[in-house]
Amino acid sequence: MKFAIVVHGAPYSDQAARSAYLFARSVIEEGHEIYRIFFYHNGVYNANLLSVPPQDEAHIELEWANLGQEHQLDMVVCISSALRRGILDATESQRYDKESTSINPLFTVSGLGQLVDAAIQADKLVTFGV
Repeated sequence: MKFAIVVHGAPYSDQAARSAYLFARSVIEEGHEIYRIFFYHNGVYNANLLSVPPQDEAHIELEWANLGQEHQLDMVVCISSALRRGILDATESQRYDKESTSINPLFTVSGLGQLVDAAIQADKLVTFGV
């Protein structure tokens, strides 16, 4: 079965991001495919390269990045949500004359068309958060 996952929750504001991560990991462990993970609204904070949680807490952003890299996952961050929250890749940083980037390079920035495509291509679309 092919899944698409939408993450609305920020890493530490509620359980949405953590639950989505655990679900994604389980999907892979059970032998299913993840077509795309789309981070929307506050979910874009999961792609923040600059986050440094306390050492005794889970580093959800790093866990997402490791999962994506290990399994070559397509992890997409909504561009309008990202810009509004200061999550910038090199292109957007240059466009808006900012001095640095803040997105983990394992994530890509794109529009809602990628969410629509994921919904069409996947057998199941699972959403975490509101």
